[in-house]
Amino acid sequence: MVDRSTDRQTANVTQERKSQMLVVHHPDQALHDPDTVFRTGKFIAQPDRAERYRIFLDIVRHDRHEIVEAPLNRPEAITEVHDPAYVTFLKDVYGRWTANPDFGPVVIPNVHPTHRMFRKPTELLGELGWYSNSTSCPITEGTWPAIFASTQVAVHAAERVSAAGAPVYAMCRPPGHHAYPDLMTGVCYLNNAAIAAQQLTKRFGKVAIIDIDVHHCNGTQFIFWDRPDVLVCSVHVDPSLTAPFYAGYADETGGAGAPDSNFNLPLPWATPDAPWLAAIDAALARIRSFAPGALVVSLGFDAGESDPTGALKITDAGFAAAGGMLAAANYPTLLVQEGGYLSPALGGYLRSFLRAFESQLQAPG
Repeated sequence: MVDRSTDRQTANVTQERKSQMLVVHHPDQALHDPDTVFRTGKFIAQPDRAERYRIFLDIVRHDRHEIVEAPLNRPEAITEVHDPAYVTFLKDVYGRWTANPDFGPVVIPNVHPTHRMFRKPTELLGELGWYSNSTSCPITEGTWPAIFASTQVAVHAAERVSAAGAPVYAMCRPPGHHAYPDLMTGVCYLNNAAIAAQQLTKRFGKVAIIDIDVHHCNGTQFIFWDRPDVLVCSVHVDPSLTAPFYAGYADETGGAGAPDSNFNLPLPWATPDAPWLAAIDAALARIRSFAPGALVVSLGFDAGESDPTGALKITDAGFAAAGGMLAAANYPTLLVQEGGYLSPALGGYLRSFLRAFESQLQAPG
């Protein structure tokens, strides 16, 4: 008699792996790793360290997700969203900077235009200030390869969602949702979620974005402000209390070309699970009315109660509940990693969210 137990075990493992969400990443994402950032009149520890990438990767490996490395072959997708001159600047600025022997080791602007200034300079320091509104986006030798890889992770993940309709987790880092078409800000250089959403519109027509990072997605909002085919919803801490300060208010509902394309749900400082989840539910109701073909989730874990940001107080159970709610919406879904910074709880937040998301997908009915 032939023993089929090994065959059955192999089939069970295969079935288990089929049930796991596909994860897309690229090792170049760890090349950007400045250790400090200048804020509040002093250098402080940079919140967006490469260790975040390694923590996320360890979690998805341990939980036996199918993991693929994104090919770095779609640079043209970036300039469907971003100004080509800005992209060229990001690619070349470190070389231009290091050609000046008196400059420091990290590219950081020290001048910026205001709303009274409208002329774009070509001198290095002036151009750097033009393309950055803060000191929160330091640039080192590894920055361009990392942010380029992050965009390509988003693009490849969008391609996989378009091909199969199954959910995909784009493990993007550095994050992107604050980046404008020609502006780096808030540790974001290129807008991964917007680049991915643009690709998804080609397959699905209308696309909805829901951003649950603790900070408002000001860059994403700006990019799609006049686009009736993309709905942007954001659940975040009140921007009058913290960055981005200048956008993210409830009365920002879209431009003249798309007057109802934007839905902001700002929350009080230290909001716990229940009101946060109620805001996500309200965003999902708006999404259902919009009837998109696909959903992009800008997935931030900096709303967590243990995150050093400290603005909201979301627990592991809260992230799990959010994962279940977003899966239950039942759209072809792309998860794009945004914030979530170093704390002992960081990996657990991702695990809780992904396990609940997958459990909902596997639930009968």
